[in-house]
Amino acid sequence: MCDEEIYRPTERFCSPLMKTTKKTTKEERERERERERELSMTGYEEDIMEWFDGIAANAGQTQRETLRRILETNHGVEYLKRWIGDQGDELRNMDSEAIESLFTSLVPLSSHADVEPYIQRIADGDSSPILTQQPITMLSLSSGTTEGRPKYVPFTRHSSRTTLDIFKLAAAYRSRIYPIRAGGRILEFIYSSKQFKTKGGLTVGTATTHYFASEEFKSKQKSTKSFTCSPPEVVSSGDYKQTTYCHLLLGLIHWEQVEFVTSTFAYSIVHALSALEDLWEELCEDIREGKLSPTRVTEASMRKAVLEELKPNPSLASRMEKGCEELKRSNWLATVPKLWPNAKYVYSILTGSMQAYLKKLRHYSGELPLVSADYGSTESWIGVNLDPTSPPEEVTFTVIPTFSYFEFIPLKKTSTTFTTVEQLVAHDFIEAEPLPISRVKVGEQYEVVLTTFTGLYRQRLGDVVEVSGFYKGTPQLNFICRRKLILAVNIDKSTEKDLQLVVEKGSQVLSRSKAELVDFTSHANVVEHPGHYIIYWEIKGEVEESVLGECCREMDLSFLDHGYVLSRKCNSIGPLELRVVDRGTFKKILDYYIENGAAMSQYKMPRCTTNQVLLRILDACTVKRFLSTAYKSAS
Repeated sequence: MCDEEIYRPTERFCSPLMKTTKKTTKEERERERERERELSMTGYEEDIMEWFDGIAANAGQTQRETLRRILETNHGVEYLKRWIGDQGDELRNMDSEAIESLFTSLVPLSSHADVEPYIQRIADGDSSPILTQQPITMLSLSSGTTEGRPKYVPFTRHSSRTTLDIFKLAAAYRSRIYPIRAGGRILEFIYSSKQFKTKGGLTVGTATTHYFASEEFKSKQKSTKSFTCSPPEVVSSGDYKQTTYCHLLLGLIHWEQVEFVTSTFAYSIVHALSALEDLWEELCEDIREGKLSPTRVTEASMRKAVLEELKPNPSLASRMEKGCEELKRSNWLATVPKLWPNAKYVYSILTGSMQAYLKKLRHYSGELPLVSADYGSTESWIGVNLDPTSPPEEVTFTVIPTFSYFEFIPLKKTSTTFTTVEQLVAHDFIEAEPLPISRVKVGEQYEVVLTTFTGLYRQRLGDVVEVSGFYKGTPQLNFICRRKLILAVNIDKSTEKDLQLVVEKGSQVLSRSKAELVDFTSHANVVEHPGHYIIYWEIKGEVEESVLGECCREMDLSFLDHGYVLSRKCNSIGPLELRVVDRGTFKKILDYYIENGAAMSQYKMPRCTTNQVLLRILDACTVKRFLSTAYKSAS
């Protein structure tokens, strides 16, 4: 087995400073230690980038060897035997191209639904080699926003190792542009979820929860010489409100040491800094007194860990109070650089559904760069961001060909020139046969397919990507959208990206009133006739009803799908409805997801929902309704 072969840098570096026997002063020893840290960082960066250059240059062959290792490792498992029999000996005698051809010709493409019964058997305690030869003792829980409910995904040591490797690789490329001080701190808004056991005794939690508890997470901090502000007891508490309070408090205490601000998803940073607007006075009081609010933080182990880092600091409290008072007067513009002046950038996943939070994140970040984190899923990491200077809207992800075996289904849209409604019925992607990594083309769009060390074989991920170029021999991808259609009433087909663009158009109108869109979601109402789209908005600030009516009309006109436009013109889809909800409504939805097992670190607001509980929350909190006046003359 070759988990160890994912990345093993050469251990060529040995600092000569470690060999000295000369008597030195305390100051000289400290300078030596600092120099040693700097040299150690350089050695690790050069090693991992050299490793990546090697596998990227031979990406096609690396991929075939990765597939060979997956099949050799898991040969004889029940799922594979169903399609290719028990061909372990034969595989060892075949070249990698023949193995690739055999595998892709005999094993069918799959979805999570296909593998779900196998995973359920594992969860229930079946220890036979069903998907992997290695025992599966943990299951990851996806966010659940794609299919409306969380799903189990196998989690093994390989999952933690690849997470460590991609974090180290990305950190190496970031440090070339934004070098950080060795021994600095990271203000990480990271959260573990509550874990539970399946019927068969397997531990279930989010992938981030498993990783934060792993030795690899500790190793990542040591190897990159940067440490999170918060101790493990804060990260693992399972109560996101208490954890957020402690993250903010410790971040303010270590304000001079903070090198960058980060979280898994952009939402978590925006949520935390939004909480700071309400909590800053209490936080400053705790800093002044060297105490920890008994009402904000009640969890015993977390209190103990945080109190060990606290001592009365009136001067720091006064400094932070002055800073927050100034920020409040400027509507918290540039919060990050003003409170953490040594921070170099803000780092998080900023693509896909997180683009909705870019405007607010830029507001909080001021002129600090927003650096996009890497591309992956609960199933596997896929690509790394090699260019930290790329704006989030233009970022590309370079595929790492040792993590999984990747295939790409070519996607072509049918003709977009239509004259009748009937012609729109088949308006969707046309698929071709999946291609290996070496045969994708620049400018073409594909759906990603994964075969993993953790027991998933030719599984369709549902992500649509576009190949923007190549780094040496491995493709660079732009994330386009989730393929799944999220809004449909009739023959219309509106994706998450379509919705995002529509909401951006509407929020541009909203911004003229100096109001702010806090968050949004949508629902396709097919109960009424004609069916219609409903978009829910939470707004900060006062807005005249005439402006909201204009926002609604602008969004209705901004849906460009031909099926939607023609259906609106002939009134087979009714006017778009905008529903404005009370402040705090989307936090209620967050609480609902957290209470049902989601983790703050992986939380993504569903941009379209059919969940009846969510709809009841949204409808109960609706304070204003508007119907679009677009297309009236046509109907």
